[in-house]
Amino acid sequence: MRVIAGTARGVPISAPHDRGTRPITDRVKETLFAILGERVIDARVLDLYAGSGAIGIEALSRGAIAATFVEQSQTAVATLRANLDRTRLTAPASVRQQDVLRFLAAAIGGPWDLVTLDPPYGERAILAPLEGVVPLLAPGGMVVVKHFWRTAVTAPQGLAAVRERRFGETTLTFLADDRRSP
Repeated sequence: MRVIAGTARGVPISAPHDRGTRPITDRVKETLFAILGERVIDARVLDLYAGSGAIGIEALSRGAIAATFVEQSQTAVATLRANLDRTRLTAPASVRQQDVLRFLAAAIGGPWDLVTLDPPYGERAILAPLEGVVPLLAPGGMVVVKHFWRTAVTAPQGLAAVRERRFGETTLTFLADDRRSP
């Protein structure tokens, strides 16, 4: 794995050595950021189930102004911190070692313009974290879920599915803020 574009282009990214982490491939990451395009520039990013931090690091390298990484695994957090150091993107980053649902319930930080979720494929409960993200999302924000292709992603109230891309067993589902102003 490596950073594909931006200020840290070409810098290698390490993956945690545990079974719970499934690194994003460069192909999937390239497509994700091609679809997001200019939306990343000056964005505040929330990377949930961050693993190695590859998605949030790529966003920072491409011009996001800040990224918050949430990951429960101690091994993954150590790898993520090393990746931030290696890419020299530590300053605009915040790393939280905790359960995603607990983080969302505490509502620390935000609002975020771009939120990514990459829950373990065995964890099919995607709706609860999506519901927790909605109140923390900036108006017009975007949520991207990386998931097993057979796992359905139901958009909670406040989000609407706008696009989906499949790569073998991996699918990216894009959800946009559709909350109406009173």
